[in-house]
Parts: sequence; C-alpha cells; structure tokens
Amino acid sequence: MAESNDSVFVDVEKIYLGGKEHHVRTGCGSVSVIVYGDQDKPALITYPDLALNYMSCFQGLFFCPEAASLLVHNFCIYHISPPGHELGAAPISPDDPLPSVDDLADQIIEVLNYFGLGAVMCMGVTAGAYILTLFAMKYRQRVLGLILVSPLCKTPSWTEWLYNKVMSNLLYFYGMCGLLKEFLLQRYFSKDVRGSAEVPESDIAQACRGLLDERQGINVLRFLQAINQRPDITSGLKKLRCRTLVFVGDNSPFHSEALHMITKLDRRYSALVEVQACGSMVTEEQPHAMLIPMEYFFMGYGLYRPCQLSDSPRSPLSPSCISPELLSPESMGLKLKPIKTRVSLEG
Repeated sequence: MAESNDSVFVDVEKIYLGGKEHHVRTGCGSVSVIVYGDQDKPALITYPDLALNYMSCFQGLFFCPEAASLLVHNFCIYHISPPGHELGAAPISPDDPLPSVDDLADQIIEVLNYFGLGAVMCMGVTAGAYILTLFAMKYRQRVLGLILVSPLCKTPSWTEWLYNKVMSNLLYFYGMCGLLKEFLLQRYFSKDVRGSAEVPESDIAQACRGLLDERQGINVLRFLQAINQRPDITSGLKKLRCRTLVFVGDNSPFHSEALHMITKLDRRYSALVEVQACGSMVTEEQPHAMLIPMEYFFMGYGLYRPCQLSDSPRSPLSPSCISPELLSPESMGLKLKPIKTRVSLEG
C-alpha cells in the first residue's frame, strides 16, 4: 500500500510541477498565469490570498493525491497570481497606478479571453475569494461555479482595517520583515500550526514563511491597499446564479464573514463547510477536508474522481456506489463529520 501511495504522489508531483507560465498583458499590467493539464478540458482558475501565489496557497491541495486526481482529471488548472506575486517577480514601479479590486476582477476576464476560455470554475482564498466573487458578479456568463475558502464580502471590519494599516506601514518602511510575516501567518493558519513556546512551528508554517521571503514588499503593499479599500458586495450575492461552495476554518479570523456571506447567497445554490481546528487557509492546513464536499459539488456538473488505485478503498461518493438520496444536501452533515456543513433548502 505504501508503494502505491508513493507512486501516486510522484505522478501528482509531475503533473503539478509540469505547468507552463504565461505572462498576460492586461489593461492594468502584466499578470502571471501557470497552466497545468489538458487545455481541452474545462477550466478551473485559482486566485490566492494576500502575499501568496499558487505555490504557497494551493500546493497542499494539489499534493493531496485524492484531491489532485479529482481536480486534474476534470479540469485544466489556471493559477492566476495577483500582480507581482509570482515566483521571481521584480518590484512594480511606484509610478504604476494602484489597481482597485475592480481592476483586478477585470484582469481575470482578460486572462480568460487570452486563453480563449468560455465559462470557468473558480477557486479563491480570502482576498482571492473576494476578487473571484466580484468577477462572478460582473461577468456572470463566464462563471460555472465558485469554491470560496474563508471568503470576504463586506468592507473591512475595524479590526481588519487596523491590522491592514499596521501591515501597510510595515511593508512601506521595512518590507517583508519578521513582524509582518507573523501577522500574515496569523491571518492564514490556526494557532496549532503556527506553534507556541511549548509547541514547535509546523512544517506548513515554516514552508510558508520561507515562501513569503520571496515576495517584494511593494507588490504585496499594492494588493493589500486594494483589498483594504474594497467595497461591500453583499447586496449582489443574491443575484449570483452559479453554485457556490464555501469553506472556512472555525479558527479563521474571517469565520464570521463567511457565516454572513452564506446567509446572503441564494440558498438554493450554496453550501457552507466549516472545518474544525483550522485557520483560513484550508487548502494548506486541512486540504483533505475539502475532498468529499468538492466531490458532491462537482457531481452537480457531472464530474467525478476516478478510482486509480485498485487497492485503495473506493470513495463513498464514487458514482457507482451512491444512491440518489445520498446526493441530497440534507445528508451532507452526516457524511462530513467532524466537518460541520450548513445547507439551506427552500421549502
């Protein structure tokens, strides 16, 4: 069994590291897009949180063999980086105009047009989830579905605004300093992952800290300023007609924001999964918790995860193993313990 698992990991790694980077020129600057997989397949676009890119925000999910097989089997992946957040990015000139969140959402439509894509599946984390939700509101015909991890939809709370101002000052005067990285790790991860005097910092947090060293402070500051000036988009959520799956860690600083958001989405098309003992970045901290909810979600589009290993247990959600009743949202709470799932149905 161990040999079999190792071979899957290697295969997934080859797929993941075999992507090709494209630099797409848009109306508000160049944007890096890493493309993985068969471009004839439906498109899944990702957008990371503040100061992150595909390596630091989605690597855990794509290195989880079952999740990777589900995603890579069904989609061609387009990892979009916020401007200047890609690996090896140079500092953006201070003379370049600051982008707004609307500019960043409009960049995405230019990326889709560049690759000749129609309607796409979207996956975003926190700030990236906000940008993709805004994109879905502006370009409804181009979005098949939304997978949002610890999303934002309101203007910053006083607490978040204050944190963001402190981080802005640190970035302006000191760049990617140690204190700034501590603020960011608190944003991303639960206390258990970050460690303490008694508990050492986890490998996940250490790896993220190392990847943050590669960011240019001025580039992170520009994205942070855009996000800190974001408008409240709550009123537009009810008009979304694409299916929406929301994940949030119950230790996330944005937990209450996700709960607010799910009440404003059309309840016929949305579901919330709360992941226990997890921070904001579920994709890195507990990616396995995303697997079964995503399988349910993709089944609504006729997609599925292949059973590649003959000696691995079949997923309880493999199409040949399920009865139609199990696909009803009411059953999700039973299937997802210890993950709490909230789904409301009309009537």
